[in-house]
Amino acid sequence: MLKSMTGFGNATVEAGGLAVTAEIKTLNSKFLDIYCRMPRQFSDKEIELRALLTQQLERGKVELSLNLARTSAVRPGVTINRPLVQAYVSDLKETANTMLMSIPDSDVLQLALQQPNAYLTESADPTDDASDWATVQAAVHEALRRCDAFRKQDGAVLESKFQEYIQIITDRLAAIEEQDVRRIPAVRDRMRNSVKELLDSETFDQNRFEQELVYYVEKFDISEEKVRLKNHLSYFLEVLATEEANGKKLNFISQEIGREINTIGSKANDAAIQRLVVQMKDELEKIKEQTMNVI
Repeated sequence: MLKSMTGFGNATVEAGGLAVTAEIKTLNSKFLDIYCRMPRQFSDKEIELRALLTQQLERGKVELSLNLARTSAVRPGVTINRPLVQAYVSDLKETANTMLMSIPDSDVLQLALQQPNAYLTESADPTDDASDWATVQAAVHEALRRCDAFRKQDGAVLESKFQEYIQIITDRLAAIEEQDVRRIPAVRDRMRNSVKELLDSETFDQNRFEQELVYYVEKFDISEEKVRLKNHLSYFLEVLATEEANGKKLNFISQEIGREINTIGSKANDAAIQRLVVQMKDELEKIKEQTMNVI
C-alpha cells in the first residue's frame, strides 16, 4: 500500500490535571526534516521524540507542535519568602521613621519584594514530571496514528491515479501499434523509391547500398521499444500492488518508461505517432510529479 508524504494528525489527552494537545503535519520532502515546537520543560525529551517520528514517518517535512494546559488547581513554582519579606518591611519602616520620612505601605512592600532572596523556587516533583511526560507520549502516539491513517488514505488516492495514468499510456501504445501497421507500407515505399534511384545511378555502390539499407531498417523499426515499454508498464503496476512500492522505486521505473517513449518518438518518423507520444509524455509527467509525494 502506498503512503503519501502529505499528512495531518492531532490528538488531545487529559490525565492528572494536565491536557496535552499534539499536532503533526507532514509535507513532501526528499529527506526527513523534523521541526519540534514544544514547552521548554520537555526540551530534554526532544531527541526521544525525534527518534519516534523518524521510526514512524520515514520521509517528509515533519512539524510537531505540543500545547500543555493545566485543568486543575496547581501550586505556583515560585513563592514569596514571607518571613524574609516581613523582615525587609520592618527594617524599611524603621529606616523611614528614623529619617522622619513617610512612605506608603504599598511602596514599602514593593521595595521589600525587590530585595535579595525575596522569592523561593520550589523544586519540581519528579513524580509529576514522569506523569506529565506519559500524558505527552500518549498524545503524540495518537496524533501519529491519525497522521499515518491520513497518509494511507491519501496514498490510496495516489495509487488510483497511477493506475489511471498507466492505463492511458497503455491505450496510447495500442494506438501506436495500430498506426505502426499503416506506417510500415509508407516507409517501405519510400525505401523502394530510394533503392530504385540508387540502382539507376551510374555510381551505384553495392556495399554502400547494404549499409544504407541496414541503417534505415534500424532507424525506423520500433518493435523492441514497444515490447520494452509494455514490460515497464506492467512492472510499474506489479510494484504498485506490492508492499515494496515506494516513491523512489516508482520514479526509477517511470524514467525507464520515459526512455522508451522518447525513442519511439525519435524513430517513428510519423506525425500520428508523434502526437500519441506527446500524449504519453503528458501522462508520464503526471506520474513523475506524483511519485515525489510518495514515501
